[in-house]
Amino acid sequence: MAETVLITGCSSGIGRATALAAHAAGHTVVATARRAETLDDMPAGIHRVALDVCDAASVTNAVEHAITLTGGITALVNNAGFGQSGPIEMLTEEQITHQFETNVYGPLRLIRAVLPAMRERGHGRIVNVSSAAGKFSTPFLGIYCASKFALEAISDALRVEVAPFGIRVVVVEPGPIATNFGDVALHSVGEAVLGDQSNPYYARANKVTEMEEALAPLTKQPEDVAKVIIRGIEAKRPKTRYTITLPAKLATFTQVVPDKLLDAAQGRLLGP
Repeated sequence: MAETVLITGCSSGIGRATALAAHAAGHTVVATARRAETLDDMPAGIHRVALDVCDAASVTNAVEHAITLTGGITALVNNAGFGQSGPIEMLTEEQITHQFETNVYGPLRLIRAVLPAMRERGHGRIVNVSSAAGKFSTPFLGIYCASKFALEAISDALRVEVAPFGIRVVVVEPGPIATNFGDVALHSVGEAVLGDQSNPYYARANKVTEMEEALAPLTKQPEDVAKVIIRGIEAKRPKTRYTITLPAKLATFTQVVPDKLLDAAQGRLLGP
């Protein structure tokens, strides 16, 4: 069954790959990004709409425009997001607020905007792109992890709430993916810590960047994630969660490991 899919964050990375894959699979695609001109090179047949997930009016306008263009949204992919890294003590309230506006309130706005019509239709699919960080919180990524923990909790509750209306909720949990995500995250921690050797977190934060680089051989491509998202959209009985990459699969097992053991392991990796 062909779906009409609205995807957020399509200017690059996973969002762009998903828009192209959904289009190739025969679905009607509404690709969105904060700046619509970043979508100008999308193939003909893909609808391009400006949408800022942090702006409630932009969400409302984009969804209404998408419905006008297509007749109705039957699948939503909440992909837009970013990683705010840095010591929790030193992040500003503005940085923390922006992280939750983008990664939590943004998806919520989209979900609430599309659900009424999905309920009325008796059919819908919501795919929330989370992260390995939605299962396992790590030093210097605590605020990002908190936002993904929140998205996972919302997804779990929503899945049961909307099941009677023929709506399925799917979580996709990528691990390291070859996008500019890591560069953005490291840039933000760099501004706060890595450029100042007198910073009390300097040495340990540098260890985190080294650990990120060590994961490079396990990195997958955005197209690998896009394939899984399409599976989540198309499957008659989709999994509740699709976990991608070995690090993401290992993160799931940390939930049964005692906290003190995890703390000790991370402390040993980061040093004194």
